[in-house]
Amino acid sequence: MIFIYRLLFPLAFLFFLPGLVIKLIRRPGRKSNYAERFGIFARDRREALSKMNGAVWIHAVSVGETNVALSLLKKWSAADPARKFVFSTTTTTAQEIAWNKVPAGVEVFFCPIDFTPYVKKVLKLIKPSALVILETEIWPNMVTLARKSGVKVILVNGRISDHSANGYRRFRMFFAPVLRQFHRICAQTALDAERFAGIASDLSVTVTGNIKFDQTPPAGLQGIDLAEFFDGKFIPVLACSTHAPEEKLMIEAFQEARKNHPELKLVIVPRHAERGNEIENLLRNSGISYYRRTSGKPLTGKVDCLLADTTGELLKFIRSAEIVLMGKTFCGNDEGQNIIEPAALGKAIVTGPQMKNFKQAFAALIKGNAVLKLETDAELSGAIVRLTEDPELRRELGSNAAKAIAAHAGALNKTITILEETIS
Repeated sequence: MIFIYRLLFPLAFLFFLPGLVIKLIRRPGRKSNYAERFGIFARDRREALSKMNGAVWIHAVSVGETNVALSLLKKWSAADPARKFVFSTTTTTAQEIAWNKVPAGVEVFFCPIDFTPYVKKVLKLIKPSALVILETEIWPNMVTLARKSGVKVILVNGRISDHSANGYRRFRMFFAPVLRQFHRICAQTALDAERFAGIASDLSVTVTGNIKFDQTPPAGLQGIDLAEFFDGKFIPVLACSTHAPEEKLMIEAFQEARKNHPELKLVIVPRHAERGNEIENLLRNSGISYYRRTSGKPLTGKVDCLLADTTGELLKFIRSAEIVLMGKTFCGNDEGQNIIEPAALGKAIVTGPQMKNFKQAFAALIKGNAVLKLETDAELSGAIVRLTEDPELRRELGSNAAKAIAAHAGALNKTITILEETIS
């Protein structure tokens, strides 16, 4: 099956190449070293990476996984300062964050596309002692070639979503041999462990919990000074990590709530910053006064909405918010985004009815009376009004949220223990 994958991969890659190019053009982030995805490294990068022989290679795909991986990397490197690390990502936005936030001495690069010559070139350049992969970024060539090279291969914070579970089982003939290349799999929940076992019963799987519960806000985290954009005494509502068509719903709900509460102000942080033009058109048509953070234009007066189509600022905006509307939970979106971040910062959170990709965190918050869960989109405006008029409810939800997250911490230490045992 792996042979067939390698045979067909170049053809499949040509099919997906146009979409990859479009994303590269539209998506912000670090792009100067993007040729590394094709195994092409500048001389200085080759020299820097070749000095990291024997390092642990940590890989994450996009922004969410990168933030989790950075938590792991920072704690692990502090506990074992003699160990060398390299860090790779797939997306340009994640690459930007990684370059800015990795500990000193860690080299960052783009993960190669899963084409045999590219993967072999990187393995030969770095000669890692271990490959640590986050969540579900399981590329067959990268995993099997690393194992064949004598590299310890570990999956951490592993999960199999509801959406993917049936596909993994249906094609277990392909996925089972790939998963057997992992020396250890650290699963988020017992359900994830059960799903891995359903693909291949002989895997070495340990339930360690979700590292995202261990993500603490950076010491001294400062919010964005929203007084620059909004006037008077205002209550900021954050539309957090939104997906289409949620922005339209949230803009309309905000406008409805503002009829009796002009102190409300809206901040929109889309999940994908390249959708800025699309969201700006919605704002322009809505009649709301707004400022687009990436416009480069001077702010000529106070506005009612800030469009923050930027990368790497989400935590700062969460810190500044009073009410957080959780993206990818409304308008038929049910997978969710990282609800742990606003919860850990003690914010009053409003969600739709489901968060399939964050079931454990969502269940913990609901059990702890720490989130305002809505069953229909039509309830959104009323929920904003309710939280606006009841500051004590905002404080209670935020306090409960922070407590619920803290109660589920501990996965990071368990994971590092397993990693040390496996690699040593």
